[in-house]
Amino acid sequence: MQKTALLLISLFLPFLLTAAPKHYLILNSVNDTDEAFREIAEQFGSANGKEVSVGAGIIISYLHETRQTAERRLRNYMALSEKYDIPIVIQLDGEQWWSKRPELWNWWDKSKPGYHPKNRKNVEWTDWTPDAAIKIGWINWGMQIRMLPTPNLMSPDYRKACRKEMKYLVPIVAEWYKNLPDDKKYLFVALKVGWESAIGMNNFYPPNGNSYLDKPYKDDPQFVKDPDILPGRGMQPIGYAAVKTAGIARSGELTEQMLTEVIRRHLTDLSKQAHKLGIPREKLFTHCGGWSEGETLYSAALNEYSCPGWSFYSFASDPRQDKTAMEQVSRSNAPYWGAVEWLYMGDNTVQGWKSAIEHTLFDANARYLNIYNWGGIRYNDAAKTAIRQVVGKIDSLTLQKR
Repeated sequence: MQKTALLLISLFLPFLLTAAPKHYLILNSVNDTDEAFREIAEQFGSANGKEVSVGAGIIISYLHETRQTAERRLRNYMALSEKYDIPIVIQLDGEQWWSKRPELWNWWDKSKPGYHPKNRKNVEWTDWTPDAAIKIGWINWGMQIRMLPTPNLMSPDYRKACRKEMKYLVPIVAEWYKNLPDDKKYLFVALKVGWESAIGMNNFYPPNGNSYLDKPYKDDPQFVKDPDILPGRGMQPIGYAAVKTAGIARSGELTEQMLTEVIRRHLTDLSKQAHKLGIPREKLFTHCGGWSEGETLYSAALNEYSCPGWSFYSFASDPRQDKTAMEQVSRSNAPYWGAVEWLYMGDNTVQGWKSAIEHTLFDANARYLNIYNWGGIRYNDAAKTAIRQVVGKIDSLTLQKR
């Protein structure tokens, strides 16, 4: 009897150890180096046989770095994923950062590369005509910094540029996934498009924003947004260029619903492109904005090609309390949804972190939780202990084999 049991265990153990995880806890912005991936494996173990696996996330801003750099980083990440058995999420960004494409946005400075007055049509406006084009923007992600102007998400030239880079990068991911052995397919968690997609929230524009362009950066006032004041979030409303280019409206009042429709079309187009290039729906996620309860923007995350995702900060302790996001989850026919940007903001205790992670991940259709960022919790013992408790003990045998 004992021999029979041992035989059965020996036969089925390899299959048990290579079972695909049901949920993933992703650490965003893990460097694409051997040392960085080795550290994740040593801290949290490999993916094999775990119901919840720790993974790594990379952001590639394809209009902000050269194509050669983007491809090198992407291929390196995929190779490290296989080497260390660490699942990965790949985020492709074309809306927050676009410094390498001045031929799209430089409409005002003749002394710098890319200048052409026609580029007004590729950036956002504060009214219905190109005369209201903006030259500058700001974000506040813990600190306020100046940005290039927000792109006109519906500009044909801008969309062509995004599609061109997607057409180059996405097949690299699709081919890698295709060639993974069946018992390693779980290493590809998701391709994510969008980055809190919205107009006038992350890259915002204050009244008379262009007047600051030639003034010292250090003298910029600290602008205060109000997410509940729509459509401008307490700043100068922008989005006229995209709304007009899309044919949604040409005059009158700019509305929340108009901006939502722009983001819906933007994310649907990116998702459609990625899906056509070989990414299955269950591996493709959007990252839509949404900050005010009941705002229509949350709905722009849904389309027929991908799974929806949003950010969770104030609701990170239990995303199910975010009524607006959960309403959209209930409307979605996608196989999963994702907490694609997430950071627990409560008491820094092991129990606090563990409870928040479990409340997020163990919703029936929650595929992954993406902690922003690894650098912020790398030395946080409470967070790391909670993660270990959720994913289980490190498989020391697996680590010894390395």
